[in-house]
Amino acid sequence: MIQPLVSVVIPAHNEAQNLATLLDELDLSLQAAGYAHEILVMDDGSSDESWSLLGSRAEQQPTLRPMRHQRSAGQSTSIWQAVHLARGEWIITLDGDGQNDPADIPVLLERALKDDVTLVAGHRIQRHDDWVKRFSSRLANRVRGALLKDNTPDTGCALKVFRRDAFVRLPYFDHMHRFLPALILSQGGSCVSMPVSHRPRQAGQSHYGIKNRLWAGLLDISGVMWLRYRSRLPAEVVEHTAIETPFTVRQSVAEND
Repeated sequence: MIQPLVSVVIPAHNEAQNLATLLDELDLSLQAAGYAHEILVMDDGSSDESWSLLGSRAEQQPTLRPMRHQRSAGQSTSIWQAVHLARGEWIITLDGDGQNDPADIPVLLERALKDDVTLVAGHRIQRHDDWVKRFSSRLANRVRGALLKDNTPDTGCALKVFRRDAFVRLPYFDHMHRFLPALILSQGGSCVSMPVSHRPRQAGQSHYGIKNRLWAGLLDISGVMWLRYRSRLPAEVVEHTAIETPFTVRQSVAEND
């Protein structure tokens, strides 16, 4: 099996009506760009036809690796487990609802492959959500930005590209996916944001609102602030280079005689 450069990670809960189209778009986008890839979909305890759909698709789509939680464990746990099982050097995350456009992936990935950043975050310039979701997201982003100073205007955008080795070193906690830029920065990494498109949801129902975007996140923000305060990274390391000893020199001379 060819080692994939890219692992696409998709947490999905009751998204059977959106997954088929999304998977078609993903393969088309990445194949056209010429990237060896795999697609990991974590079915997070869905009660619809998501799991049977993924099983049928996997038989025809060799790049697809379906996974499942018997009971919902949440988006962060789904992403964390899938990333640890991924084989790619770079991870791409996006939602299973089809609102992130896979056509944006090659541009973000090209920026990431310049190898001077750890994470490239999507920034949804024009949102296609109801006013409640837009308001709650805007409010949450402002609060997070003011307190964490992560210089990321849209941390709620699921479309992100980041190095797998940087992610697996991060501390795990529920809702960590909302704070990836701040966590990456706390470990000495670097982040940039790029504009991406956003599409209306075609089917299903959003699981997020003011309660779980802001109020439930205040404790998490406090925790991330503490982690950043306690971090001492990056810390420069200078390694001592041993000077060749006389014994080693004599030994080398003897071996050359």
